[in-house]
Amino acid sequence: MLMIKNDRLSAAVRYSVPFVLVPCLAVLGALVLDESRHLLVSLIAAALALLLFAAGFDKKKIGTRRMVICAVMTALAFAGRFIPFLNPITAMAIITGIYMGSEAGFLVGSLSALLSNFYFGQGPWTVFQMLAWGLIGFFAGALSKPLKSNTVFLLIYGALCGVLYSFIMDIWTVLWYNRGFSWGLYAGAIVSAIPYTASYVFSNVLFLFFLFKPFGVKLERIKTKYGI
Repeated sequence: MLMIKNDRLSAAVRYSVPFVLVPCLAVLGALVLDESRHLLVSLIAAALALLLFAAGFDKKKIGTRRMVICAVMTALAFAGRFIPFLNPITAMAIITGIYMGSEAGFLVGSLSALLSNFYFGQGPWTVFQMLAWGLIGFFAGALSKPLKSNTVFLLIYGALCGVLYSFIMDIWTVLWYNRGFSWGLYAGAIVSAIPYTASYVFSNVLFLFFLFKPFGVKLERIKTKYGI
């Protein structure tokens, strides 16, 4: 009975955090809370991402090992964001999600946004970046089998993630400008952001093309060696 309850709780956390709690937190932070509290909102989102990660494993030892790998992937994504005009965070979140699971992908995507913005600039937009990159990593875990076995599908997914990231950030743009959502303004934001969206698509495809196989080989060896 206790195991059934734990499974139900884990399932509730697994779906409520990325699809309900963090999105509501992002909108709440943009519309209701004072902008001076944006860092608190982002830290709460980070805590929710950690809760999601913790709900994704049963054995403490395995969870600790997965956390170490996620920390390394987050650090690499953080460092890669200093590359001019290109951003590897999406690729790192996708690779982590595919090989380490949806929860790990969400964690790496969201924490990479939060930590790197301590250098690039924190603001109410940070939690939207955490949500966007987190969801990209989460869906990569859910689609791990076809993404791992088909390079063309992987690159298409990377391209679509560039569009998804831009669409989510355009929501933030409208909420910030209008203090409420407007479909007309949203359509205008999407059109005006086309050059940026194209750069996201190009960056994602480029990094996935060059990094997926070498990182995949290393992560598979680590998983086999440490029983993750």
